Amino acid sequence: MNNHEFISILESERTLAVVRAPEIADAAELCRSLADGGISAVELTYTTPNLLQHVARAAETAADHGAVVGVGTVMTAEQARAAVDSGAQFLVTPGIRPEVAKVAAGAGIPFALGALTPSEVAMALDLGSAVVKIFPARAFGPGYLKDLQGPYPGVKLLPSGGVDASNAVDFLAAGALAVCCGTAVVPPAVVAAGDWADITARAAAFTALLR
Repeated sequence: MNNHEFISILESERTLAVVRAPEIADAAELCRSLADGGISAVELTYTTPNLLQHVARAAETAADHGAVVGVGTVMTAEQARAAVDSGAQFLVTPGIRPEVAKVAAGAGIPFALGALTPSEVAMALDLGSAVVKIFPARAFGPGYLKDLQGPYPGVKLLPSGGVDASNAVDFLAAGALAVCCGTAVVPPAVVAAGDWADITARAAAFTALLR
């Protein structure tokens, strides 16, 4: 997947599911449940034990469930390479991680670097970030995204952290390309229990708000 395809998915669906769970019952079924609810961009994170096994499971079943699976909370080049080798189709970082950007670029896959300040946004863009993840978005609110677009017109922003049904539309109205959805759509306990019907319902309800 290239930058254009990644951006197109986010632009179309307006959200990216970020999964942080102590356990994933079945990564393939998790992806299927999200895709059935209208969310096909799924970020599994290094905060989940045995992450690479879950990524490989999701990647090898992609033709079946239709989701695009990436890896988040990538901090090092070693983690980035391992994620790519396991089948990750995009990488996401919580902050500016030049080594991760280099690995992703070398592998030809999109990446989203985390940033908060105007200087960090500039650094992310210089490093080739397909979209810039604004984290933690809750700290500054939707208005901050409008402010950033003054010096960075046309910048593709992806707010993360504290985004839920109560404010997602406000972030989009403020110019976000898409928003990250976390525990509101993929609660850790529900993911661990494998209640896929619940996740599909949560995903459908959340995406309905964004249309």
